[in-house]
Formats: sequence, C-alpha cells, structure tokens
Amino acid sequence: MRSRTKTTAGADFAVEQSVMADGYRRIAGVDEVGRGPLAGPVAAAAVILNPDRPIDGLADSKDLSPAMRERLFARIVAEATVAVSFVPAATIDRTDIRKAALAAMRSALAGLAVPADFALIDGRDIPPGLAIPARAIIGGDGVSASIAAASIVAKVLRDRMMERADTAFSGYDFGRHAGYGTARHRAAIARLGASPIHRLSFAPFKNGTP
Repeated sequence: MRSRTKTTAGADFAVEQSVMADGYRRIAGVDEVGRGPLAGPVAAAAVILNPDRPIDGLADSKDLSPAMRERLFARIVAEATVAVSFVPAATIDRTDIRKAALAAMRSALAGLAVPADFALIDGRDIPPGLAIPARAIIGGDGVSASIAAASIVAKVLRDRMMERADTAFSGYDFGRHAGYGTARHRAAIARLGASPIHRLSFAPFKNGTP
C-alpha cells in the first residue's frame, strides 16, 4: 500500500484498495445523515475519491468540528465525484425512516455523473435494487475514506438545508439543532405545533406530546 493513501484521522483507503485488488476501479462510499431528527429530510451522499489525490483528515462527520467539515467538504466536492439525495419528511412518514434512508442512498449512487462499479455502504444494510455489487460496513465512516467523505458531504448539505428552513419556518431554531429533538426544539413544538417539515410519524407527534 502506498503511504500517501493513508489519511490522518483514522479513515483510510485500505478498504477501497482491497476492492480494487478484485478488479474494480470506481469505488463509491455511501452514507446517510438525519435518521434521528424530528424534522427535515434524511440525506445521503455517494462519493468516488481520486486515489491519486488523497484528502487528509477524513473521518466520521460527527467527530469533526463544523469548521473542519466545511474545509473538507470544499476539497471533496472540488476533487471527487459526488452526488447527493434528500428524502423529505412526508416520504419518511409514508414509509419509514429505514426505507427512506436506503432510498436516499440508492438515489445518491444512481446520481453519480461517473457511475461507480462498486459501493461501500455505511451500516448493516445494502439498499435494495442496486445495479452494482456492494459491501455494508458497520462503522464504515470511521474506517473507509470514501464513506467518511460521503458522511461529510451529506452532513454539510443537510445542515445548510436546515439553516434555510430556519428562515422559512421561524420559531423552531432549525439552524441551531438541525431538527434533532433538543429541549429547545420540543418546547417550540409544544408552543407552535408541527411545521410542514416535521416528521409526523415520529414522537412527539405520534404520541401526542412534545
């Protein structure tokens, strides 16, 4: 293994290289963000990194500061092949969050301008109906550079979407908590009721109390 493919934050290119050894060349990392919030979409990203231009510092987006996520995001979108998909709250309510997350991942993969020939999926489930072989990796965003990059892209773009929602639906502080069920968010729900982007199949709406 060439040392330049190693990143400094734990997620490296070793998994991708093992897949490349089997003859695959365009390895996409896929991750989703936003399963847990009470509001907003679930987002997924697919990223094919350039093995000749490694990006140091890639890690699970939850382990990075907002400033570091933004810096890495800028490099990823400039140097890699990237696609993103969002599944809105209404669709989550019609199906369930697991199906919505898998649909978002499948859509992100399908949206790549340069198709992948293998996918590395964060978690235990492979989205059904993929046209390419795939491997699910529990905790993959802390192991695979490509999955870590996907987690960063999905997190940054979903957070930006929730910041815009803060303007459209004032009073909920979406820009502060990104839709997660903080005490401040639950107090706003108790005061204002549901917004158009709340997930009505989630507690507190499902249970009737904030």
